[in-house]
Amino acid sequence: MAATESALHQQVETLYADHHNWLRGWLLKRLGDSCTAADLAHDTFVRLLSRQDAVAIQEPRAYLTCIANGLVINLRQRRALERAYLEVLAGLPEPLAPSAEQRQIALDALMRIDRLLDGLPPRVREAFLLSQLDGLKYAEIALQLNVDVRSVKRYMAKAFAACLQGLD
Repeated sequence: MAATESALHQQVETLYADHHNWLRGWLLKRLGDSCTAADLAHDTFVRLLSRQDAVAIQEPRAYLTCIANGLVINLRQRRALERAYLEVLAGLPEPLAPSAEQRQIALDALMRIDRLLDGLPPRVREAFLLSQLDGLKYAEIALQLNVDVRSVKRYMAKAFAACLQGLD
């Protein structure tokens, strides 16, 4: 084990011992579910372990809160996406409803797309969603975003390039 990796493990171990119970309590207040709070507290420390090296953390609780809050946001987005997908499925006639396996494959694909879109700059993401979900034409998107059509074309090119890279 490299020295930097050992230092990182030691740092995370100390943070865990000193702040895990507090973080789990903080998450429980936000989520109202002890199992989910425990899972996200665990995921917060796993996220720390995935770092490349140890860093000097001046305010450990603020640092942990920032990571955990991002995980809470991701969880809520994922749940909202799942609910929307399940609502659409509930409206389908029985013969058209996909199997459980097909639903899971589609849900996994939606999650990948959601993460991909989350990584785009806000204007690029908004232009892409207006085009693909709302069916707006580039000129309409340009009006809504208060930019020229050329900018919308650049945004869309970036979004499509990201989608293609995400397929790999």
